[in-house]
Amino acid sequence: MSIVVRDVREHELDSVLALNNAAGPTILPLDAARLRHFFDHAECFRVAERDGTLAGFLIGMASTAQHDSSNFRWFLERYPDFFYIDRIVVASRRRGGGVGRALYADAQSYSELRYPQMACEVFLEGANDPVLLFHGSFGFREVGQHVMPGTGIRAAMLMKTLCSYPWVRETYGDELPDAPWIMRPRQAPLTARHRPTGTA
Repeated sequence: MSIVVRDVREHELDSVLALNNAAGPTILPLDAARLRHFFDHAECFRVAERDGTLAGFLIGMASTAQHDSSNFRWFLERYPDFFYIDRIVVASRRRGGGVGRALYADAQSYSELRYPQMACEVFLEGANDPVLLFHGSFGFREVGQHVMPGTGIRAAMLMKTLCSYPWVRETYGDELPDAPWIMRPRQAPLTARHRPTGTA
């Protein structure tokens, strides 16, 4: 069946929270307040549906975001401009069925028009080789490692260069065309340099 990727809806936050906290040790747990903060402030908060049910989600934000993640700060100290994937979660029964790849393709379609690179991390605890292989197959490369304070968890810090961005930036600057397929940022008051609306 087809996978539908779209913006999260407020009434789905309880389901997203349950999905996140059932994901296991490769994803940090969330509470309702933290998830609400993401809902209110994340530039990209997308869900994937398969067969009409929630199959996964992805949360992303700009390097200009006010975000207290130590992994986010690690990238911020080294790179001036990027789109950060805070988390991607796929329901256990949907793993291996293309949901993760659909979410990443959707995030790249959004970010490559606005940012030169996409960043994320993968925890190195346990048997995470399939996750590293997945990210490598999608074009991410390790640019360092980081031990998260207070947890002792070591993460591989991954970056992907978005090859379309230089041409888009040179051609359109801050004014993307007003076309239906160009996703808009979720909130009007965003102020980062690379959040054009495509409207005059």
